[in-house]
Amino acid sequence: MSARKQNNRNGNGSRNSLQVIPLGGVGEIGKNMFVIKYGNDMIVIDAGLKFPDEDMLGVDFVIPDMSYLFEHKDNIKGIFLTHGHEDHIGALPYLMKKIDAPVYGTKLTLGLAERKLGEQPIQKSISLKKILPGKTMQLGPFKMEFFSTNHSIPDSIGIVVHTPEGTIVHTGDFKFDHTPVSGKVADYNKLAELGNKGVLCLLSDSTNAERPGYTESDRTVGERLDEIFRQAPKRIILATFASNIYRIQQVINSAKKYGKKVGVVGRSMINVIEAASELGYLENVDDVVIDDIERVNQLPLEKTVLLTTGSQGEPMSALTRIATDDHRKVEIMPHDTVVIAATPIPGNEKLISRSIDNLFKRGAHVIYQSVSGVHVSGHGSQEELKMMLNLVKPKYLIPFHGEYRMQVHHKNVAEKLGMPSKNVFLAENGEVIEFNRKRGKVNGKVPAGKVLVDGLGVGDVGNIVLRDRRLLSQDGILIVVIGVDKQNKTLIAGPDIVSRGFVYVRESEELLEEAREHVVKAVNKMSKSKMNEWQAIKSSVKDVLGQYLWEKTRRRPMILPIIMEV
Repeated sequence: MSARKQNNRNGNGSRNSLQVIPLGGVGEIGKNMFVIKYGNDMIVIDAGLKFPDEDMLGVDFVIPDMSYLFEHKDNIKGIFLTHGHEDHIGALPYLMKKIDAPVYGTKLTLGLAERKLGEQPIQKSISLKKILPGKTMQLGPFKMEFFSTNHSIPDSIGIVVHTPEGTIVHTGDFKFDHTPVSGKVADYNKLAELGNKGVLCLLSDSTNAERPGYTESDRTVGERLDEIFRQAPKRIILATFASNIYRIQQVINSAKKYGKKVGVVGRSMINVIEAASELGYLENVDDVVIDDIERVNQLPLEKTVLLTTGSQGEPMSALTRIATDDHRKVEIMPHDTVVIAATPIPGNEKLISRSIDNLFKRGAHVIYQSVSGVHVSGHGSQEELKMMLNLVKPKYLIPFHGEYRMQVHHKNVAEKLGMPSKNVFLAENGEVIEFNRKRGKVNGKVPAGKVLVDGLGVGDVGNIVLRDRRLLSQDGILIVVIGVDKQNKTLIAGPDIVSRGFVYVRESEELLEEAREHVVKAVNKMSKSKMNEWQAIKSSVKDVLGQYLWEKTRRRPMILPIIMEV
């Protein structure tokens, strides 16, 4: 038997299968994470987070359920990062608390990842290993290659995984930009070479699969920003993604050209600029950027640019607080020009619209994507997806990084190019796509889903807690405190009723007095019937009070009875 055939079999003589398992990033935008498994050996590609939906009240962000990885932590050979955006590295600290495998990435990606890891208390050293496009490495049964891509952050790469069963290509987030800000175009030669040799499966970015044509070059945004800087009468406030280093560089370039100084607002923005500057990915920072916002506020308005976070209308972001006049150090001044250099992530449209309206109300001139080309996407549109498919020529396709409808559009694009429908997997998180003898099928499922992070709590906020938060946000809470005799459970004190978020007490004294009478009747009734269990008394109070309040107000506040034995 040849060495290749021996390597393709496990210790029992049966053939190993190749498995591709999305733990995040399919059917959604954000929290990207893929597992590629051959035999018992595994590698992980990306470990991202996503920002919470509107109904996830109080939640800071969402990470993938990584329990499957924790169960197989000894089999993980390495974690590979395609680039440094939050939706690809944000969950890394939570993964590395329990995983000892090395982390691989390009220079800038590792620089940002190192800062991200420093935000969490991890009581061990983590091995960070730099990789370069064009280089190869062997990791167990996996031969790894890396190729350059274009995205809205430098040092983005795609990953090639050669296995005994076939070659897997993961594009990372990409577009084909022929005039990139960095001057480095995507590695078309490598993609064509892979296609000529044969690719079993392509994992490809679907974010802009709904959009026909091509995505514009980032260079066009630089030209538009230059025009805005030239025409702005007073101060400029520009919001963008903290990790959009190309946009930050364009702001610095225009500020230097027109003799302006740039102040930075927002901790994440400051961290990224410091990291990118130290690693050599931003130029002229020392000449233009001032890290002390108090010093910036002392400059003439026409010589000032503020670079801030909050381009997605996040409630606690710097721009949102500025727009609501709730920021300690920055307030909107007459004739300010506010530029929102980002496209809304699906679901954030209302938040962004609210921020724009608030800025207009405070007298600012607001420039945003739907009225001016101040942002272009970092993701390829339909023609670029076609180009990727034609270059790589995969047998199978797994669309990722997109809402489900975007994956469907990506599938339609592939079918127009001649790919059979059955060869495109519209996967769900946790589904195992198995390749055996170069044939692919869905074969089982592993634990997957979302884990909510709220402060220092990871996973302790679930559906029940969110339900309670929704109830509290809708109709408030009513706390009923009563004292009962320890022996016979008769009422001897109260009830005292505390209302929060339900009614204004001073204007609802009659309602609350009648509520107290209903509580007294309920407790006395329970006492006479010898139903002396606390839980029974609480349930009776909640039922009686809930029915009364619904009849009077058509509201259902959360009712919390507190019984004290005396």
